[in-house]
Amino acid sequence: MAGIKYEHVWKRFGDVVAVEDLNIEIDDKEFLVFVGPSGCGKSTSLRLLAGLEEISEGNIYIGDRLVNDVPPKDRDIAMVFQSYALYPHMSVYDNMAFGLKLRKTSKDEIDKRVKEAAAILGIDTLLDRKPKQLSGGQRQRVAVGRAIVRDPAVFLMDEPLSNLDAKLRVQARAEISKLHQRLGTTFIYVTHDQVEAMTMGTRIAVMNAGILQQIDSPKNLYDKPNNIFVAGFIGSPAMNFFDAKLLERDGKVAVQTDDFLVYFPEQRQAVFRPHLGKDVTFGIRPEDVHDSEYIPSGISAAQVDAQVTVTELMGNEVVVYLQSAVHEFLGRFDPRTSARVGNSISVTLNMDNVHIFDKQTELAIR
Repeated sequence: MAGIKYEHVWKRFGDVVAVEDLNIEIDDKEFLVFVGPSGCGKSTSLRLLAGLEEISEGNIYIGDRLVNDVPPKDRDIAMVFQSYALYPHMSVYDNMAFGLKLRKTSKDEIDKRVKEAAAILGIDTLLDRKPKQLSGGQRQRVAVGRAIVRDPAVFLMDEPLSNLDAKLRVQARAEISKLHQRLGTTFIYVTHDQVEAMTMGTRIAVMNAGILQQIDSPKNLYDKPNNIFVAGFIGSPAMNFFDAKLLERDGKVAVQTDDFLVYFPEQRQAVFRPHLGKDVTFGIRPEDVHDSEYIPSGISAAQVDAQVTVTELMGNEVVVYLQSAVHEFLGRFDPRTSARVGNSISVTLNMDNVHIFDKQTELAIR
């Protein structure tokens, strides 16, 4: 078992910087998820750790061992790719055993490890089948099983669920999380899907344009995003943003947008008072935008007028697209709402949970 350390790691492809000054310490047995849009550097960061890409600058440690010049096969890692890369002419058993055979592992040990891994993954009845006889979910389990039998210090997973349908992805997410708990090994997982990241990771590293934006627990990323990018990327539907200015009215700190003026609750006044007069970005998540007929108890409420343009019934809630004078924004309403397309309604903002970002730096003010 081993922790991981990225120390001022850079990766350049010619003039293009794919990873810029990456510094992360990953604890032994942790489940860390790299998340971000396509081209943000998350897969490159994983491949640098695996030794599949050469570091341009900096150091990577697995445990206490500097691995910059260590070949991939000697790094004690196992990797699961988006394409499962199973040998089509081999059975499931032989696919899982192949890496161990190359390492001259004894036949009895190979048999023991393959059958144990197959039992853990629920594919012990499939060992004689060829990959073409398997479903996508079963192939994914075989690819994971091939990694498990290696008994590595670190598991690396690069978008392993991308080829599965939506229902199977949900099931596979849970299986991988259970597997992590069962094996007690360090997992590093790459995905562009923030729902996967939020549900699986003990910590999440959010990347954009090769730069680490924030690394934190899922809850802290959601509740306390460092900047506008993280705030907009984490959460579904995405956070609503409004151009705004902080000002004082009747001795209270308020935020003025092109559409409305709303006041901060008493306990948040002191935080924003030093920034009066500043141009900011006002952010509020759709789950904090309510139908005024169904307001949760105990919130600091502010009313805003808007028109309903689209409604999406999700069963347990209704996602409502709202149009104010200038902006379109979203709310997640109680399913009992009477909001209908074309209605003019009053919506309630939960001012306890709003976010304010500096307009210039895009960093959170808190």
